[in-house]
Amino acid sequence: MIEKRIDELIKILNKASYEYYTLDNPTITDQEYDSYMDELIKLEVNHPELVRPDSPTVRIGGEVISDFKKVTHEVPMMSLGDIFNKDEIIAFDERIKKVVKNPEYVCELKIDGLSVSLLYKNGKLIRGATRGDGTVGEDITHNVKTIKNIPLSLPKDIDIEVRGEIYMPKYSFEKLNEERREKGEKEFANPRNAAAGSVRQLDSKISRERNLSTFMYHIPEPSKYDLKTQYESLEFMKDLTLTVNPNITKVNTLKDLLEYIDYWTIHRNELPYEIDGIVIKVNNYLDQKKLGVTAKVPKWAIAYKFPAEEVLTKLKDIEFCVGRTGKITPRADLDPVRLAGSVVRSATLNNQDYIKEKNIMIGDTVSIRKAGDVIPEVVQVKFDRRDGSEIPFKMISNCPICGTELIKKDGEVAYFCPNANCDARNIEGLIHFSSRDAMNIEGFGERIVEDFYNMGYLKSISDYYKLYQYKESLQELEGFGEKSINNLITNVENSKKNSLEKLIFGLGIKHVGKKTAKIISEYYKNLDNIINSSVEELSTIPDIGEIIANSIKDYFNNEKNIDLINRLKEYEVNMTFIEKEKNINELFMDKTFVLTGTLVNLTRNEAKDLIEAMGGKNTGSVSKKTDVVIVGNDPGSKYDDALKLGITTWTEEEFLNSIRR
Repeated sequence: MIEKRIDELIKILNKASYEYYTLDNPTITDQEYDSYMDELIKLEVNHPELVRPDSPTVRIGGEVISDFKKVTHEVPMMSLGDIFNKDEIIAFDERIKKVVKNPEYVCELKIDGLSVSLLYKNGKLIRGATRGDGTVGEDITHNVKTIKNIPLSLPKDIDIEVRGEIYMPKYSFEKLNEERREKGEKEFANPRNAAAGSVRQLDSKISRERNLSTFMYHIPEPSKYDLKTQYESLEFMKDLTLTVNPNITKVNTLKDLLEYIDYWTIHRNELPYEIDGIVIKVNNYLDQKKLGVTAKVPKWAIAYKFPAEEVLTKLKDIEFCVGRTGKITPRADLDPVRLAGSVVRSATLNNQDYIKEKNIMIGDTVSIRKAGDVIPEVVQVKFDRRDGSEIPFKMISNCPICGTELIKKDGEVAYFCPNANCDARNIEGLIHFSSRDAMNIEGFGERIVEDFYNMGYLKSISDYYKLYQYKESLQELEGFGEKSINNLITNVENSKKNSLEKLIFGLGIKHVGKKTAKIISEYYKNLDNIINSSVEELSTIPDIGEIIANSIKDYFNNEKNIDLINRLKEYEVNMTFIEKEKNINELFMDKTFVLTGTLVNLTRNEAKDLIEAMGGKNTGSVSKKTDVVIVGNDPGSKYDDALKLGITTWTEEEFLNSIRR
């Protein structure tokens, strides 16, 4: 009797979940659902021997694993080649028509999430896995089971693998970031990053709270189920109660294909989830077989990536930020607007000349985009929307933090706060020192650095290395404890072992960026040699001109800076360049690389580090001397330059595969 009731409840609840999350057509109320769930939980608690693996109580989460086990995909999860404009779409169609007469295409929205493989045995979900490198992924079953539109059991007792995308809906993303803001935690940059971080939680309860969802789009071995086309596979998955995106269509002409792309380029922001392009697949499986695959991608499918997005919003005010060098940067305070996967509330205005050139006023409606898909910038003013209420821009004359009169040096467009003791300058300098590209002291985000500065624990760079003296006091601060403070102190200690270039960059010397810091550190080998060098000698080093050379000498001619260096020496911070053993790869050795667009699996800096580790060089612009351009999502003009010059381009996947060779 009890077992029968458990079966009934599971059937009712699983049906209700399918109707609510997949069909968007609920047939019972939330109150009824909760009542059935409470009853099932009580029965399972009293009769644990009757708990079924497809019970909806499994979704409650709570399973904690120690690490992620590796999973080998029997059929590799191949990536798709990327294209970025209509000319490339036309070229793709022409290539297909050389092999297939009158091809039919299936067009699918490219969901901006992460790939997942679901494995069912006898209709029961037994494994969820990430794509990984396409051959080996990670077992994330404990988290997959918490995703409410993934059925734990299918209506047919079949063995099947299906593949799709895990994503975070926009409303879930906004709610998550709102919660993180309230807790003073760093916000996620976009829904994709949030989703990726959620499925890689060891504690499934965290994943459940993130409210993830899925769309399924592929069956690796369709012939087992007598499926002849991609569209049939999508319908088959629907019949299995798996969620398939409703905006998929079949087209028979290039005209219809381009119209589909144009429509979703315009209307993508209306969707409750993020998409970053359109996937185009030849529909017929026999035709796919004729077309075949390369070593890396199928020839019968392609991913069209949307161009960089621009959106309109209101510029409410212009604020002024003080950088670590004292540079004053105007910043646009915007009405919040969603752009390229995240909510944007401000954008850089660079300097006074930039604002005057674009004739920007407070109250303007402006178009914004993400420069390099990272930093929001104002592109242009919509002059036709002005109504006379706009306020002209006026540059400030005093520092907004310390009140010191600003200065403007000859030959420079920016204004500076000359007060070396300006709180804003000091805080920005401390944040810069602990940042990843500098000393990489994990845990010291903006909020913590600012709090420690205001409390008197961090006033100078060298104070990082004295924090251990205040360990007991720091543990008593709200939001901290013994473990978190121990971690911060350990991270500080670990930073002492960094190579010299990390320290040089962290010092914040004007005009000395990450690349310059590496060049002079590699040339001089230790800090004392740099301190004792002359402007003339520095100027002879490749890529170090007179301006940079003078800036370096000015910094080390300052007694306060030498005192700082001596204190760092006392704390045993490394002052020498550490040679990294290069894993020479003939595809990289002595070749010049340029990165454009946003990478999915790596940060840009991580990619640059890998290129250098393989014996390659990084540059910021494309020229005839460039060997390879690595193309991420939403590439800029560098991609167009590469095509014009006939330079080799790699997708991110091709880049990673080249490293693994």
